[in-house]
Amino acid sequence: MSRAGRIAVRRRWIAAAALAGVLAAGGPAAAADALRDQRRVMVERQVKGRGIADPGVLAAMEEVPRHLFVPEADLAAAYDDRPLPIGHGQSVSQPYVVALMTELLDLGPGDRVLEIGTGSGYHTAVLSRVAGEVASIEIIEPMAVEARRRLGRLGYHNVEIRTGDGYKGWPEKAPFDAIILTAAPPRIPQPLIDQLKVGGRMVAPVGGYIQDLQVITKTRDGIEKRTVIPVRLQPMTGQVREDG
Repeated sequence: MSRAGRIAVRRRWIAAAALAGVLAAGGPAAAADALRDQRRVMVERQVKGRGIADPGVLAAMEEVPRHLFVPEADLAAAYDDRPLPIGHGQSVSQPYVVALMTELLDLGPGDRVLEIGTGSGYHTAVLSRVAGEVASIEIIEPMAVEARRRLGRLGYHNVEIRTGDGYKGWPEKAPFDAIILTAAPPRIPQPLIDQLKVGGRMVAPVGGYIQDLQVITKTRDGIEKRTVIPVRLQPMTGQVREDG
């Protein structure tokens, strides 16, 4: 293991030990306070500190408890500046990437959003605090089932999740004010463009191993694309891999 890797492991061990100490000394309430403090630091340093300025996005990132959307074994790393594994070969994105993608959607409180790739439901929860309604599609059925239970249990009631191939979108609920892809297609599926309102925005990582984070705006004449930064997210699976 490299020196950087050893340092990262040691930091996680220290964080886990500190959290365990807080839990032992003060019980669940003290641990919740400690995690809330970690979340505030995450927002200040990783999100606001990197230029995210939308008040609604900042409030959502501070409100949503990321530690409840990752495996218990990674509890001490829940507010680290990195993605975390959530099972089934998937991961929850780095907090900054979640905040950036959400801010790029330019959401309002009455907007209806389609999310492709529910995962553990963390990004879904963040979106639900900024938009009026979130429809989310997850291709892996056990993840969809667990995310639905988790979000319901935590009180995110303006969210609807279904199992399916995100390539096809959710035509029964279209058109959408905004669409977000949390997994990377090699190209944007046409059905998703069709389900976006004129004037609406889509945010998606597009490409292979390294992707371009793109903002796609639908106009009456077609679409306009803008590349923001390079990112590396999980690949989108399903029909998009067969669509030549």
